[in-house]
Amino acid sequence: MKKIKLSLRFSPHLTEKPITYHLIKDYDLVINILNAEINFNKAGKLTVEMEGTEENIDKGLRYLEQQGVKYKIFTKTIIWEEDKCVHCGACTAVCPSRALKMDQKDWSLSFDKSKCLVCELCIQACPINAMDMDFFL
Repeated sequence: MKKIKLSLRFSPHLTEKPITYHLIKDYDLVINILNAEINFNKAGKLTVEMEGTEENIDKGLRYLEQQGVKYKIFTKTIIWEEDKCVHCGACTAVCPSRALKMDQKDWSLSFDKSKCLVCELCIQACPINAMDMDFFL
């Protein structure tokens, strides 16, 4: 089994098609929607994790291309240098997926990589550069 994270962009005429349904049913893929901005007759954007056999993922990606869905596979990941972090929470204010959040009991920062959209906003928000990008997966 293989798991990839990708961003999908839909043109307005595709927002009414059941694209993720076909990925799941026809290609036996597990789709975990991490973020969605879909409105009827407007361009849409989904960030998803796609899990399945390598062959089925390849077939699913070809299906997306045939449907006219543009996609980008994330090849980077965010690194949190916890020993540098002062837990100020500045990154939590800009994190759209809530991958970064403060524990309300002890006000310590936690980072859930599985929710991260790799938007890089936390890197810009961190005043002491405790967030960084890893380009080598």
